[in-house]
Amino acid sequence: MGKKVMKIGVMSKEEYRERTIAIAKGEYTPKSNEPKIWFESLQSMAQVLNNENQKLLQTILEEHPRSIKELEELSGRSSSNLSRTLKTMARYGIIALEKKDKRVVPVVKALKQEFPEAIISIDTVRGEVARQCADLGIGLINDVSA
Repeated sequence: MGKKVMKIGVMSKEEYRERTIAIAKGEYTPKSNEPKIWFESLQSMAQVLNNENQKLLQTILEEHPRSIKELEELSGRSSSNLSRTLKTMARYGIIALEKKDKRVVPVVKALKQEFPEAIISIDTVRGEVARQCADLGIGLINDVSA
């Protein structure tokens, strides 16, 4: 079985806004191999995917909590902290918050823990981001400036 690749893009808010507007206007059509998850910087990626949040995602994957309340009990995290983290991860497309029978159920959509053999691929237009990715040992770094 081939390795699965989770593509993550890094671009500024302004570049992302311009890209989104171009898509909405029909001026640009994203290619199927482009990232589905975008971060403003490696720092924001590191904050969202920090060790504590990776443990939370692992708990979701392994325990399949049937509600946020159950995840709160499994993770030992406070309700407000957990809610804020889950909403942030949902905004980035890492998880989905699905409504089932009057409950909200967190479901992991994309992350390396889901596919331990996955290769992380970063798309960027900035040389500094590419250097930081290389320093972090990220396997595929794509210059998408062209």
